Amino acid sequence: MLLAPTALAQDGLRLGERGYLTEPGLDVIVFDDIYPDGHQTGVTIIQHGSRVAANGDLRLEPEPGQWSPMPVSAGERVIDRATGTITQRLSYPDPAKNGTGFNPIFYPDLDLTYQVRVTPESNGGFRISVDLDKPLPAEWVGKVGFNLELFPTPLFGKGWVLDDAAGTFPRQPGGPVVRAGGPDLPVPRNVDANGPVQSLVGQPLAEPLAEGKVLLVAPEQDAQRIRIESRNGQLQLIDGRSAHNNGWYIVRQPVAAGATTGAVEWVVTPNVIPGWQYEPVIQVSQIGYAPEQPKRAVIELDPNDAGDTPAQLYRLGEGGRQPVLSATPDRWGDFLRYQYRTFDFSGVTEPGLYQIGYGEQLSEPFRIDSAVFARGAWQPTLEYFLPIQMCHMLVREKYRVWHGRDHLDDALMAPTDLNHFDGYVQGPSTLNRYQSGEHVPHLDAGGWHDAGDDDLRVESQAGEVWILSKMVEEFGLDYDATRIDQATKSVEIRDPDGRNDAIQQIEHGLLSILGGYRAMGRLYRGIIVPNLRQYVLLGDTVNVTDNQPGGGTDLGVDNNGDPIPADDRWVFTEDNPDRELDAAAALAASARVLRTESPQMAAEALAAARDITAKAQGRGKTLAPEVFALAELLQTTGDQAYADRLATLAPRILADVASTGWMLHSVQDRLPPAFRRQLAEAVASHQAQVVQSARTDSPYGVPYTPEIWGAGWQIQERGVRQFFFAKGWPQVTGNDGWLNALNFVLGVHPGSNTSSFVSGVGARSATVAYGLNRADFSYIPGGVISGTNLIRPDLPELKEWPYFWQQAEYVMGGGATNYMFLALAADRLFGREPSDQQR
Repeated sequence: MLLAPTALAQDGLRLGERGYLTEPGLDVIVFDDIYPDGHQTGVTIIQHGSRVAANGDLRLEPEPGQWSPMPVSAGERVIDRATGTITQRLSYPDPAKNGTGFNPIFYPDLDLTYQVRVTPESNGGFRISVDLDKPLPAEWVGKVGFNLELFPTPLFGKGWVLDDAAGTFPRQPGGPVVRAGGPDLPVPRNVDANGPVQSLVGQPLAEPLAEGKVLLVAPEQDAQRIRIESRNGQLQLIDGRSAHNNGWYIVRQPVAAGATTGAVEWVVTPNVIPGWQYEPVIQVSQIGYAPEQPKRAVIELDPNDAGDTPAQLYRLGEGGRQPVLSATPDRWGDFLRYQYRTFDFSGVTEPGLYQIGYGEQLSEPFRIDSAVFARGAWQPTLEYFLPIQMCHMLVREKYRVWHGRDHLDDALMAPTDLNHFDGYVQGPSTLNRYQSGEHVPHLDAGGWHDAGDDDLRVESQAGEVWILSKMVEEFGLDYDATRIDQATKSVEIRDPDGRNDAIQQIEHGLLSILGGYRAMGRLYRGIIVPNLRQYVLLGDTVNVTDNQPGGGTDLGVDNNGDPIPADDRWVFTEDNPDRELDAAAALAASARVLRTESPQMAAEALAAARDITAKAQGRGKTLAPEVFALAELLQTTGDQAYADRLATLAPRILADVASTGWMLHSVQDRLPPAFRRQLAEAVASHQAQVVQSARTDSPYGVPYTPEIWGAGWQIQERGVRQFFFAKGWPQVTGNDGWLNALNFVLGVHPGSNTSSFVSGVGARSATVAYGLNRADFSYIPGGVISGTNLIRPDLPELKEWPYFWQQAEYVMGGGATNYMFLALAADRLFGREPSDQQR
């Protein structure tokens, strides 16, 4: 529900009921978000509907990075409703992250407690005040400072003025470069090997662009102009991308010696256009709709918009736009910070190219056509994304090399009792045939790189194998556009080789999963580089190792001048029954679809699935993985023992039917009649709740509840589950559940950026994405980004910035192929038969 601001005496910013300062065209959010690693907390400025600055807070470095020390909240925010002041206490270090936990951070020996206060100014803008509990130690004077980060992309080429100096914001960082001095801070871990082994002293940093009292940001743009004035110190304008590719521009004031109360005092005045309102946003599928498909555009409006403007559907032809339908959109209600209307044009079925208008706004053009999902919809994922993510292969596309033959030195058994920086842990109990540091064979083939760090997690590999197997099984997917040669470890995109690409991709995933199982008698947990210099590599993955098993110092030396250790990736193992059962399910499914083309691999996959399930069943922490493995094995083998085991789990399955019921869609007829009846009743009850929540959760017919990452992947996964509910229990499950998920990914989602999350698919799509080529502000066709995330408490955001993993990342394990599955399902439902689509 939208809530009106609380009135204060002055004009300008007021304290809203949502707990932040607001006026039309400006919001100031104070420590309402939770993710400083992703530039997403602290003092945050939203100007004319766009987040322009964030992470306003005390930091220990001029240019902090992802693994740099960051504070922890020292109590709840305090909001003074009489004055509108918002106060947050914070402290260093954070004991939950200091050398411990997932992605640990290493803090210096500094105890620092302080508070940040934000207060509306009577003449516009707001004041930031920082109070320290006690003065800084002498060695930290000039090192601790208040940083406010400015989002780079819209500032490229825009002007800045800082006292008598002026310039434009550069597209790339440049010199001069200075060496950091001062106390022994822990170095940002992406230039360190594996921990706090060196000092920040000597780290190369950007010399400030300028220093002074008053900074004007984008003075030439009324919609972007911000004035920042320090009342008690010197501002530094820094290009934070000098130390970290994913940095932002930084406005910084060091804390002076002896300072406590009012250690930092800024007055920040973002320009606000009088009478500003958020422009209407028309959200449609960026590729379009089949004639018989439900067609509903969502229109996102300013909360003060009357919403009574008619929406227009135009058909595009020789005469330009020709009106087809006009109607006032139906009111859906309020959601997040906006109000929503819906425009239903399902009755329009004539094939053609269309566009929707609302007031002065126009959507991108889209098709209505029975073949809308038949070409250029799911194919890019199979033609480009999966081949480009293939590990251990040379991947070419005509004149282009996407990456060379990589990681041919895989892999060394990982050390034990190590807290790896990406969350991998291996205890001595999981070592069996190989000791730490020994080379493990059969891992130098197969698998797909994760988008950001090129690791191979077993759940990601298994997830791809399973969903690809289901596409072959459900839709008869048989498509050949790629040459895949495992003997030469080479891939040629858009060069058919006479074999089904989907089958070849399944085989590629199994080479990795079964390779580990064959070598170790168990599944691996993951395969990942040993040091952060490798981990943050951008570009061609062939450069991360020397491809020679057992050695390599080709990565040079660290900041201390010491050789970086052997570059071979480490393989981690674990005893995790839930993860093992999930993988077993994928192995069992793949065995069905490979029986004809790869009978030997199918037999090995099935034998492994049986063995893994026998050892893991009954030991998991959750129910769903065991149900998953048993159901897939039952479908593959027909073995009554699996049906009997499922029957013993019936009470637990019925109690958690949302997570487990869909897995039984193809084996219900092999379950006891009483269990089958109870399952149908439980599914009916669950689907009634799904229908109800589709009406109330969001205007999109799907729940939109991001935590950190955008919700696109979870919505796709939910859509796949809804497809199987509809297949198994069509009497109580409609198709809207998975069609809404498909539309969401293709552009019907919140926020002003209506891009399709599928790169290269649709009139407007995510063409700046977090993949191996992110440093080039580029994308991989067919990859699916995580999508619109939530800036707490209520701003949906999808920015064009390749380093936002929480918005623009590609992943394996279904992140793209779940979309592909849904697009194939839509083509089967509304389009041509599979035999007409292929080849």
